[in-house]
Amino acid sequence: MFAELNQLELMLQQAPKLVQSQQLGKVQLKTQQLPVYAIEIGKRAKDKPVLLLTGGVHGLERIGTQVLLAYLESLCARLQWDQHFAALFDKVQLCMVPLLNPGGMALGWRSNPQHIDLMRNAPTEAVEKAAFLLGGHRVSRFLPWYRGEPGELAQENQWLIAYVRKFFQAPFMLALDCHSGFGRTDRLWFPYAKTAKQPIAHLAQMYRLQQLLFQSFPQQNYIFEPQSRHYLCHGDLWDHLYDESQQYHQIFLPLTLEMGSWNWVRKNPFQLLKSHGLFHPVKPHRVKRVLRSHLILLDFLLHATAAAPDWLGTVGSAQQQAAEALWYSKA
Repeated sequence: MFAELNQLELMLQQAPKLVQSQQLGKVQLKTQQLPVYAIEIGKRAKDKPVLLLTGGVHGLERIGTQVLLAYLESLCARLQWDQHFAALFDKVQLCMVPLLNPGGMALGWRSNPQHIDLMRNAPTEAVEKAAFLLGGHRVSRFLPWYRGEPGELAQENQWLIAYVRKFFQAPFMLALDCHSGFGRTDRLWFPYAKTAKQPIAHLAQMYRLQQLLFQSFPQQNYIFEPQSRHYLCHGDLWDHLYDESQQYHQIFLPLTLEMGSWNWVRKNPFQLLKSHGLFHPVKPHRVKRVLRSHLILLDFLLHATAAAPDWLGTVGSAQQQAAEALWYSKA
């Protein structure tokens, strides 16, 4: 057991009744079995929009899990006294898988215990040339970004994919997967990671979501863009889930939060001496700053999901043209 898993289990023991949890599976690590939890706030209903929050996909990137645990802690506390806030979950369902890769986090690895990078493991191939090694490979299990053998879907991904499929009947679904380790600025990436030439079918809706965020919080510092602007990769989990969701004619908008960890290293180069120093702030005051800085984003996504029937009706050709000009004019 380790701090993040202990903290999560303690919160679930003390959570209010509106917060329900289940185990998607257990990861065997030597003599231990480490559970993967899914948490739900609000009852399921076919007409309810869904917000999904995930983290801990890469075991080294502990800060993503910690951000979600901080948000869950805030939600549990607020549900104890704020009946108006609790009523919000009559209109929206919040689902959370804050620690998908407990084996990797316990070992201090990016990959899972079988050396598979969960974000390079889905059955999706890059359309154009993927980045060398970084874009996913099958050279060796002992190199970073290993995809797994052909047809080898990691158990953690099997559990998550099966869980997400349960919500493909919902009219709208928004997802945020929390990561760290890219650049000096926090980024919100959306699919595709497999191609820089083909936009997702719901590009206009993604652009409208960006507009809402920037208009509501003009002082925010996120860069909102397709992942393909930086590199292409095989086996992206959210590419795969997005494409699968289209069979259900659902509007599914998956985002990845890439926290700019290079900024933490710039301020404290000595943290590179620690195994997780490239992906996690070390100084306690910086950890607290990161934990509180993304709570506004998570709260915005919750309310944007609940209000989806209102703002989706404002999406049209103007947003499509603006999105193509902004993100794909040079494709």
